[in-house]
Order: sequence, then structure tokens, then C-alpha cells
Amino acid sequence: MAGKLTYQQAGVDTRKAAALVGDFKSHVRRTQKNRKLWGAFGLFAACYDLSAYKNPVIMTGCDGVGTKLELLLERDMLETAGKDLVAMSVNDILTTGGDPLLFLDYIGIAALDDAKITRLISGMADYLEDCDCILAGGETAEMPGIVPADVVELSGFCIGCAEKEDLIDPTTVAVGDVLVGYASDSIHANGWSLVRRVLREFPGEVSEEELAAWLKPTRLYHDVVGALKKSGVRPKAMAHITGGGLPENLERLFRGMGADLEIPRWEMPGADKLFAHVDAEDRFHTFNMGIGWVAIVSEADVPSALQAGPGGTVIGRMVPQEGVRVRVIGE
Repeated sequence: MAGKLTYQQAGVDTRKAAALVGDFKSHVRRTQKNRKLWGAFGLFAACYDLSAYKNPVIMTGCDGVGTKLELLLERDMLETAGKDLVAMSVNDILTTGGDPLLFLDYIGIAALDDAKITRLISGMADYLEDCDCILAGGETAEMPGIVPADVVELSGFCIGCAEKEDLIDPTTVAVGDVLVGYASDSIHANGWSLVRRVLREFPGEVSEEELAAWLKPTRLYHDVVGALKKSGVRPKAMAHITGGGLPENLERLFRGMGADLEIPRWEMPGADKLFAHVDAEDRFHTFNMGIGWVAIVSEADVPSALQAGPGGTVIGRMVPQEGVRVRVIGE
């Protein structure tokens, strides 16, 4: 009968979607050089064999790229968006002492765009390959009329595992312990609603070179965690410095105590231009301020901890007074 509608005419092409999944296989293979899925053929969910762990504890995390995504899309920086997506979830898994094992993505888009989606997946695979985490699957949702044509929705999900006895235990943090901070690579993927407002209200102040420095992908801190393990240092706690900055991400680790922090001046190009339009106190609660990762260790472990990653520096000590107070050295 003439006039019957198809799913494709409604804006969803399932055949093209199936073919696109096949195009991802080379990127998926890059993330399975050391770890492999279990019985992957014919299943509608990813499986992983945990028998190599004696007392396994699994941990999960999910996150997105936030409003940084708008600028990345405007500048066609799709690979960076994929890297940000991975780092935001994988870093959270690493804070537990766990190994990131499996990553899944959600991509919402108005109409399938092979090149755009493949570039997002490529960026994800770059970071997942680096940290030995499998790209286990995901969902590409074609949603005409719901997602605007110039927008991509992104969410990431990570599953990790650790031996129960290897889990990080923040209840062991004590007064006198040392906070070692590790440098961020950029603003990472938090605080961009404020950045975008500054850019909008003060156009032309920030150069393209400075903005490019701000937009660098979120750093993966698997190298720091791996080096700490290799050196025999067991941190009492670790924090990924995301939304809320140093105070809010660290305070969640403390019970009945706090920390006084002195951090180096953030040498990111254009940082002073940004801070000229931002409340002096609010900047500490919005941005990572150049410190993207913190490990809390005993005094004896400080020398090894400082060598665990680029930019390692002592930023403070645990004190009896509750709360986190931050100041920039020299201000």
C-alpha cells in the first residue's frame, strides 16, 4: 500500500547505525590489547571475567563534558570531547584504588554523522588505550526533533574493580598527613559555564592561543596512580579535582579535621585575564586552579609521592580545624 511511512522517513536510520557500529571496531580493538571482554559474541551487554581477582570489589562512575562541550563543538574539537568524557569518569574510578576495566558511552545526536561520531570514538579510544580500559559498548541515539542539529549529547560510564584489601580508605587520614598535588593540563571539564559568561561579556580579551590552552583535554591521572603503586606508596585518600574545586572535593574526604593549602600560581596562559573577571574566593570553588589531582600520604611517603607525576608538589597538611582553606603563594 502506497504512503506507508518508514523509520528512516521519520529521521532514524537503523541500517546506517548498524553499519556505523562496524566502523568502530578498529578503535574498540585498540582498547583490548591487554584486557578482553568475556564471551562477547552475540550478547546484548558486555561481560568481564573477574576470576583474576581474589576478593573483587567493583566500583562505577558516570560523568559528562559539561558546557565545555559547546566550545569544543564550535571549534570542531571532537577528539578532545571524547578524551574529556573518558577522563572525567576514569579519574573518579582511580581515586578508589581500582582498575578502570570497562567504559561505555552515550551519544545523542539529531542525525547520524559518520565522521563526527567516529572522531568522538577515536578520542575516547586514545585515552582508554592509554589507561588499559576496554571500550565495552555504548549507545548512539538518533533523536531528530529532540536534539538540535548542531548539538551532541555525551555521557560516559566506567566500571572498575579492586581487591578489597587494596581499596583506598579515607578514614585513615589523620592530622599531620601531607597533601601532594599534581598539575592539571588545563581548566579541564568544569567551570565552563562561568568561563563562557566571561568570554561572552568581555569579547576579544582572550586570544585564540590562550583559549586553545584552556580547552586542552582533561588529564588522565593513571600515570600518577600507577607510579604510586610501583613505588610502594599507598595513599590514604585521593581526589580528582572537578566541580567545586579543591575545597569541596577534599572536604568530602575529611571527618572532624581540615587542611590549610598553599598552591602555586596557575601558569596557564591567560589565567590572569579570566581571574580579572571572577570573584577572588569563588575561583577556588569553581576551577582546579592548576591542581587536578591530590594524594594524601604520610610524611614518610612524601619524597616518593612527589616523583609520581609531573607537577607534583606539597600543597598542605591536615590540621584539626575543619574545612579547607586555600591561598595562592605570593598573593
